[in-house]
Amino acid sequence: MAPTESTGSSTSPRTSTSTKTSNAAPAAAAGHHRIGGDRPVHRMGFGAMRLPAAHWDGPAHDPDRGIAVLRRAVELGVNHIDTAAFYFHEDIAANDLIRRALHPYPDDLVIATKVGPGRFPDGSWMDPADPAELRAAVHRNLRELGRDHLDLVYLRFLRSDGPGEDRFATLAALREEGLIRHLGVSNATPGQLAEAQQIAPVVAVQNRFSPLSRDHAELVELCAARNIAYVPYFPFGGAGAPDLAALRRVADRHGATPAQVTLAWLLAASPSMLAIPGTSSPDHLEENVAAAELRLSAEDLAELDALVGPDA
Repeated sequence: MAPTESTGSSTSPRTSTSTKTSNAAPAAAAGHHRIGGDRPVHRMGFGAMRLPAAHWDGPAHDPDRGIAVLRRAVELGVNHIDTAAFYFHEDIAANDLIRRALHPYPDDLVIATKVGPGRFPDGSWMDPADPAELRAAVHRNLRELGRDHLDLVYLRFLRSDGPGEDRFATLAALREEGLIRHLGVSNATPGQLAEAQQIAPVVAVQNRFSPLSRDHAELVELCAARNIAYVPYFPFGGAGAPDLAALRRVADRHGATPAQVTLAWLLAASPSMLAIPGTSSPDHLEENVAAAELRLSAEDLAELDALVGPDA
């Protein structure tokens, strides 16, 4: 798939070639998508969840290294960063690291955040936020990031959530007030997406999707047809790239890593797919962003599409 702008066509995007693209900003090599039609972002972005710590119960990461990773990401052409106020560990918060690293922000940088439930220090979810708590959460993100508006705010659902019309309406009102530019939904069912779209435009969906987690494949296709960004969380399944024979075979053919092949597979899955791999390692950052240049062949894609488990 040549790096092009997302068009929202329902035509199958699985037309990658094995040719690599050279670019001074490697993150741009996979093309770009216009969030909401007016904010172009490179399809290779960055997720900030791993900056404070690798796991909720693990040791905190060095904040200076997190700041260096963020600055290097922008140097590599990343202009879409995904965060949340509940990305924290002990006294280290992703939003604070983003502000310290990048404020004043580049004009083309889109920072997306999520609100909905909060999290306890052990990582467990609090109850879903009510409208007043959602307003407070938006203002918290504004303060922590040092911004007068937020580029993209997702309403993050929990699996136990029912309809979220009142909560999404609260975010829609904040959008009308100018505090939010665009709205999205995260961890949402097709029904919750449809309900939200009745209230205000939804420009992005952040749900799980990876070679071994394809429950939302129909939603991926729906978003592509409607030119809605699909932003998969846990692109490696939540525990690093899976150790699968098929991934290793494809990676060996390209002189790449399984993680890079996984990201290339995601980008080939839909023209509106936006990858946000996260890391606190400068080396892993370079590796992830380089995957924007990787072009998988039809044979590669067929082999990866057939993945069914650890013996694949």
